[in-house]
Amino acid sequence: MKSLSSYKVSKIITLVFQKRPRFSPLHKIKYLNYSIIPIIMLLIFGCSKEQNAKNMRLNIFVSILPQKYFVEKITKDKANISVMVLPGASPATYEPRPNQMKSLSNADLYVRIGVPFENVWMEKISNANEKMKIIKSYEGIKRIISDKQSFTQLKDNGKCIDPHIWLSPNLVKIQVENIYNAIVEIDSKNKEFYTKNNKQFLTEINELDKNIRDILKNVKKRKFIVFHPSWSYFANDYGLEQIPIEIEGKEPSAIEMKKLIELAKKESIKVIFVQPQFNKKSAETIAKQIDGKVVEIDPLAENWIENLLKVANTFSKELK
Repeated sequence: MKSLSSYKVSKIITLVFQKRPRFSPLHKIKYLNYSIIPIIMLLIFGCSKEQNAKNMRLNIFVSILPQKYFVEKITKDKANISVMVLPGASPATYEPRPNQMKSLSNADLYVRIGVPFENVWMEKISNANEKMKIIKSYEGIKRIISDKQSFTQLKDNGKCIDPHIWLSPNLVKIQVENIYNAIVEIDSKNKEFYTKNNKQFLTEINELDKNIRDILKNVKKRKFIVFHPSWSYFANDYGLEQIPIEIEGKEPSAIEMKKLIELAKKESIKVIFVQPQFNKKSAETIAKQIDGKVVEIDPLAENWIENLLKVANTFSKELK
């Protein structure tokens, strides 16, 4: 039986009263008992069924919004998905809220992606629920390591790891497989359902990759300036070169700003790309000096496929 919404039930009750015959007061009470009580029972049963279905779903936590998109593609309506880094916040400096930490007590799975705040908070996140499975979705991915620019995440040798692996469709396929394997391990009875969805999503990712290549194939200027170095993996995939304004996680000095302005003029760069989670002041200063403009692109948008197509089209338009 499908559950009834409160709206539908209210409509039924209205109709019952509108269509009721004329009765004596005693018969009216009997009429209401026979007509309204079954409706109330339907409402209670329907709400109870909806609540049971919700309780039977997996509870999955992810670090950033694009991961929510990945998990939803696999689980559809079989999981409640919570995101740690809230919209507008930075994964480099985020501090989970008390209610988020409390919600972890009901989680079945936490999917890491390697952003900096995880390094600081992962022990506390793990301690919040010892039964919760934690996976590294970046397992099997060769991440970019550099000693020239900081991504706020250091290895023992002092070099820096670029965590922005969700901006490469090819690397997302590896992440999706890792997520899929973890979900099947937790909820094996629905393996066939997850397998079908996983295969469909991988097909969509391949199509996305093809579309981005078609969009960018005729771009002449392959270098672009961006405030925060989020787009290294995307640039590597599609033959572009990212030039970051931010140096070692900090605003550039006056000397560094001068060098960037000179480079932009030399390369005929007229657009500075920024993301909404960071200050635009330095980008606007450079844009003014090169008689250019600032354009916003968001690496953390939730609708991952739609966003990467939008970014590709923006690059195609601006890197003429």
